[in-house]
Amino acid sequence: MLHYITYHHKTATEWVTFVHGAGGSSSIWFKQIREFKKHYNVLLLDLRGHGNSKSSLKNVFNEKYTFDVITNDIVEVIDQEGIEKSHFVGISLGTILIRNLAENHPDRVESMVMGGAIMKLNLRSQILIKLGIIFKSIVPYLWLYKFFAFIIMPNKNHKESRSLFVREAKKLYQKEFIRWFKLTSEINPLLRFFRSADINIPTLYVMGEEDYLFLPSIRKIVSLHKSSQLVVVEDCGHVVNVERPVFFNEKVIAYLGGQKTI
Repeated sequence: MLHYITYHHKTATEWVTFVHGAGGSSSIWFKQIREFKKHYNVLLLDLRGHGNSKSSLKNVFNEKYTFDVITNDIVEVIDQEGIEKSHFVGISLGTILIRNLAENHPDRVESMVMGGAIMKLNLRSQILIKLGIIFKSIVPYLWLYKFFAFIIMPNKNHKESRSLFVREAKKLYQKEFIRWFKLTSEINPLLRFFRSADINIPTLYVMGEEDYLFLPSIRKIVSLHKSSQLVVVEDCGHVVNVERPVFFNEKVIAYLGGQKTI
């Protein structure tokens, strides 16, 4: 089972589950914990091969990684904690996992908050992935990861986010990076399906205005999906919860605590 941490509120019954992206860990939510645990029960988890889940999953390292397999890891954790339903907050690739969980287990998802959401790969993203496929077994994975991080988060004000994710990625093994990278073979058909299907679960997208690779597709999705809303964060890149934590926390807590409107 994944490594995870819970914070129990004295009176609240609702849960918020945080799902990080590829190469990160639950530590990327350090600017959210204090505020969210004032209002909710909080669950932080490390995806397989990441953070403190790296050593606990040696027995499944040979299993093929798919989005369904990794999503089921998350379901195992909420089952273990007896959480019938939760709000889910994700960043980057974590948003794909949350959306997949909502598709497979809609009764377990109260709402979704998608930070730096990935719902379509534009031409530049697809070229990056093809380069990664070519070089993933040749070039040290950290070089590739640093390159990807710079392309996704290129500006000076994105430096903290880049540094945080690269620091966390150093804890991965090359073999683990390759297992996760192989998921890209699934990603296009999965995202195409997600874009076409409005799942009718309240969804808040929180996107940096400088998230050039992914923001345009999210604008289009929100215009088509009635259950979705979008907040665009000024002077901010891909990792909105790190770059603008106070704004992120205020908007998300207001959304979860209200009538799913902002």
